[in-house]
Amino acid sequence: MASKIIYERFIWFDHQVKGKKYPNAFRLAEKFEISPKTAQRDIEFMRDRLRCPLKYDPSQKGYFYKDGTFSLPMIYLSPAELSSLLIARKLLRDVSHGYMGEELNSVAEKITNVLDRHSPCGNVDCNISFRLIEYSPPPEKTFLAALEGRLNRKRLNFTYYSPASDETSQRKVDPYHLFNYMGTWHLIGHCHLRGTIRDFALGRMSDARILDETFEQRSDFDVNHYFQSSFGIFKGKSKRKVTLRFSPEKARWVKDQIWHKDQKTRTLKNGSLELSFPVADFSEIKMEILKHGDMVEVIKPKRLRELIKAEAKGIAKIY
Repeated sequence: MASKIIYERFIWFDHQVKGKKYPNAFRLAEKFEISPKTAQRDIEFMRDRLRCPLKYDPSQKGYFYKDGTFSLPMIYLSPAELSSLLIARKLLRDVSHGYMGEELNSVAEKITNVLDRHSPCGNVDCNISFRLIEYSPPPEKTFLAALEGRLNRKRLNFTYYSPASDETSQRKVDPYHLFNYMGTWHLIGHCHLRGTIRDFALGRMSDARILDETFEQRSDFDVNHYFQSSFGIFKGKSKRKVTLRFSPEKARWVKDQIWHKDQKTRTLKNGSLELSFPVADFSEIKMEILKHGDMVEVIKPKRLRELIKAEAKGIAKIY
């Protein structure tokens, strides 16, 4: 609360400066009933920490801005809030993959201007970044159509490419939820062609357009429940418990990782680590297991062990 009261003094002083009223420490102290020393410390804080381009004019016995375009942010931000804004701004740019339109660019630039002026760390791009690989950025038109359809509850029509069948099909979809997974944007929605809820990768959508048809979201759809029954983005009808055993060497790297919110871990006497969690589809967990080579073993279920064994044999034939 005290910090916000102090910031009110900053705002008043800024308004006085912009109005060319040449405020000083005496007038600030008189206005807010504080000591002249406290008022002077406020002015020095504005100049040194908030980077206000204040300069004292002896002839006017008050301060003015050397840069007439300067703008003091009108919202008080605590250090924690400033840190959150830094991350949000950087995430907005990095996850957009460069297809941000004029509106998003405008938002990002406004945030950047405030942070670059008032953050003591300087250029935020030198401090925080997000690095993504193997993602599929969609065209800006597709992303904006999906977003507008979701926000306004309008049906979408688009052509969708399936890499599994290597074919395209026309889809009419009620958009329920947009999410970004590992850098790739996805749309969850009710597919009228299949008559069920499906996951669509925006990068495989083309000719997306918003229809003049509104929809009501299914009452039995809950996005949190939807993700609970999946590992990554792959879903199945029933869950099965998967147990992986990592070697002592690999366990040191894996022990602090979160693979699933309901995971359980057990450290064995030899230093190996057993990681267990529910999975509804083996597609993605199989890819994750193969990343770790011979440093992980599938303990159960037997079906997953067989899939990994068959995959290993196939790899051995190549090499």
